[in-house]
Amino acid sequence: MKQALLIVDVQHGMFRIDPPVYQGDRVIAVLQKLIHRAREAGVDVIYVQHNGGPGHLLELGKPEWKIHPGIAPQPGDLVVEKRRPDSFFQTVLEEELQKRGVTHLVIGGMQTEFCVDTTVRRAFSQGYDLTFVADGHSTWDNEWLTAQQIIDHHSDIMTRFADVKRAEEIVFFGKE
Repeated sequence: MKQALLIVDVQHGMFRIDPPVYQGDRVIAVLQKLIHRAREAGVDVIYVQHNGGPGHLLELGKPEWKIHPGIAPQPGDLVVEKRRPDSFFQTVLEEELQKRGVTHLVIGGMQTEFCVDTTVRRAFSQGYDLTFVADGHSTWDNEWLTAQQIIDHHSDIMTRFADVKRAEEIVFFGKE
């Protein structure tokens, strides 16, 4: 079994709007440590980057579209661009995972109830073993729920699809 760390849509624009993504600085700190540990273990770090259309918060090529500088990709990291919430839909993600022999994904990122949720469910349906980073995802309040309620709800729902663990509990094992 080989792992990869998949970071979904943690892009600069989410931190530059008012209000910024909920507890974004905390999530960045969690992801920084997780990325560092993955690299130390020789685990691939894969970034998914949403390409928004004209006028979108994450409009392709605009400064807000870039991956957050606090977790910026390094040479050798894979960046997969997407246009839909599903990180697998019409992207190279599945092909790249197969090429690398990845069977287990550790997933965190933004936005909890959209791109992260959709990607976890699709990865589960594709047959991947999954670990969902309980403290490594975020969103915004909506009309009915606070961001914290959405985060808590999805961390519970994800137990149907993945092992749900806080970042400090996740063990990277590299190639086996």
